[in-house]
Amino acid sequence: MAPAQESSTSLTKEISSVPLLDVGRGNKKIRQEILKKISEVYDAGCFVYGPDCRELESRIAEISSAKYAIGCASGSEALLVALMAHDIGPGDEVILPSFTFFATASAVWRLGAKVVFADIDPSTFNMDAKHVESLVNSNTRAIIPVHLFGQCADMDLLGKLADQHGLLVIEDAAQSIGAKFNGKACGAIGHVGCFSFYPTKNLGGCGDAGMMTTDDEALSIKLRRLANHGMDPRYYHSLVGINSRLDTFQAVALNAKLNHLEEYTSSRQDNASYYRELMDASGLSEMLELPEADSRCEHVWNQFTVRISAGRRDEVRAGLKQRGVGSEIYYPVPMHLQECFQSLGYRQGDLPHTEKAAQEVLSLPIFPELTRLEQEYVVESLVRVMRGRDGLKLAS
Repeated sequence: MAPAQESSTSLTKEISSVPLLDVGRGNKKIRQEILKKISEVYDAGCFVYGPDCRELESRIAEISSAKYAIGCASGSEALLVALMAHDIGPGDEVILPSFTFFATASAVWRLGAKVVFADIDPSTFNMDAKHVESLVNSNTRAIIPVHLFGQCADMDLLGKLADQHGLLVIEDAAQSIGAKFNGKACGAIGHVGCFSFYPTKNLGGCGDAGMMTTDDEALSIKLRRLANHGMDPRYYHSLVGINSRLDTFQAVALNAKLNHLEEYTSSRQDNASYYRELMDASGLSEMLELPEADSRCEHVWNQFTVRISAGRRDEVRAGLKQRGVGSEIYYPVPMHLQECFQSLGYRQGDLPHTEKAAQEVLSLPIFPELTRLEQEYVVESLVRVMRGRDGLKLAS
């Protein structure tokens, strides 16, 4: 059915809500498989770095086209350990986007290095390579491109820039496992790839877990050692590391889900295409801005993020909530304007594309198990809310 037909009531009879995420729905299909394997691990007592962890590392390396993969406790710590392995610290500057999750910036901050925020390309939400170039100076040691919402940053321009200035490239691929740029999988384009397996990610565990990937054998050894207290062999510490080990229960869940990752990705891509079809047919694409996919990228759609003009976005979100439609703002406050980073001296207006995006973005449900009927209800709800049919008085 066409969601633009506002007189239709069939959807409201069948559906009264659509969640932004439904982790339980996805996990239910493989519940018995995971629980059976967890019981085996429980009985064996091999809870940390067990055989399932090694299996997961091997499979993630293959997906990422990397030679080595090293498990760790979270995506946040993957970033931290990657920076530690390159001795990033006081006196160093690291360039990263302000339009990202806190962990990207906090990893740099914790090591005493200076965080330098770059603006974004407004069409992709990813770091603007040309702006990055203007920020490079003699203190710059690294750049952290974030492959936001499931789409790779411009790794051609960023890679050339890094080569020109001898910079480390750490890919924040927390939202983009399986994404590709010019046919190459993210995680093996830079020096280190950092993945998160938080439950809401495209490959999500049953808690926190992460992974680092690299083609450098010596670096892989150092990353593994740093994530295990700097220890190798046991009780001999050549480095001051941290405790960031991957536990076997998470590896069990992730290995089970890896069997379905291609299916999950395909479903997300189909959902994105169907949203575009519905929004074009309903005229909604003329009322808001749809997300763009870079032709060089294989987008895996961790988020489907539209833009609604500033001043309307929050009211539209409130209207969707009234109709039971889940949504989220990723991210309402850019990192350069966060209270904890005030000492860096950034002010409103410094990163205009980032700040505009923070005022306009709204992410809609796109999880793999989302049904066509649910998508139609989301779009119908958006049409009704944006045209003021639900009692909201939105600015024209």
